[in-house]
Amino acid sequence: MHEGEVDTSPALVRQLLADQFPHWADLPLKRVASAGTDHAIYRLGEDKAVRLPRIDWATGQAAKEMHWLPRLAPQLPLAVPEPLALGEPAAGYPWHWSVYRWLPGQNVTIDTLMNPAATAVTLAHFLTTLQQIDTSGGPLAAEHELRGVPPISRDETTREAIAALHGMFDAGVLTAIWEAALQAPDWERAPVWFHGDVLPGNLLFVDGRLTAIIDFGGLGVGDPACDLMIAWNLFTAESRAAFRQALSVDDATWARGRGHALAQAVIFIPYYLKTNPVGVAYARRAVAEIVAEWQIQHG
Repeated sequence: MHEGEVDTSPALVRQLLADQFPHWADLPLKRVASAGTDHAIYRLGEDKAVRLPRIDWATGQAAKEMHWLPRLAPQLPLAVPEPLALGEPAAGYPWHWSVYRWLPGQNVTIDTLMNPAATAVTLAHFLTTLQQIDTSGGPLAAEHELRGVPPISRDETTREAIAALHGMFDAGVLTAIWEAALQAPDWERAPVWFHGDVLPGNLLFVDGRLTAIIDFGGLGVGDPACDLMIAWNLFTAESRAAFRQALSVDDATWARGRGHALAQAVIFIPYYLKTNPVGVAYARRAVAEIVAEWQIQHG
């Protein structure tokens, strides 16, 4: 999916395990099919997963999760990944890699979500709880190029992506939505924890119920508006309203959140158009939800 991507294989993972964690080396190993873009994932035995970065920008995520998730997990109302080990570069593989406890569950989409309103409230509770945790020592968004900053930081790339989607969407409408996000007042309260990548692929459901949030590589401290992206990626009008109400989100934060959702989707589509059809379909549906909401509000 990326230029310069590093390939992995079961044989490589076996070798890494044998060299560094030999007590796990003989467990069954199977690559996990995923529309994720940053990591290759292998299921190890029944209760573990191996994650290997595919591209250089994902290489610091394992260490971040190893440090912060054990501190955050006891305070959160849903399951989050449990890091078990951090592997070293070896066997021709250039980066740190990681072993986690396997979390059961499946992803859902805006079309297969069974209990939208209940999911909206459950997710809102998770996010508000995350925001209330002490941020001392947390990675500040502005210092680590994370999403919890004003949308203006993505202005150039977002406008370029809108232009690249000529003929697929109404560029004028997308530009108006984006400019509304830029014009919204910035977050003026104390910075809080945000997940940074709350999208359908990072939510796990068991029997239709949201049970876990995964992939905290974008975790940071700053403006939580970026965590509203899920409002247009997983919910439709009624459940989106329930989500907003449960979060008590003001108009400015909602506009910034919609801007983050738009930027993520329109940048994703041209970049992954030929390599990640599942992710592109999700992104296109998110743009459609964003546009539909905007048109209802603005005619």
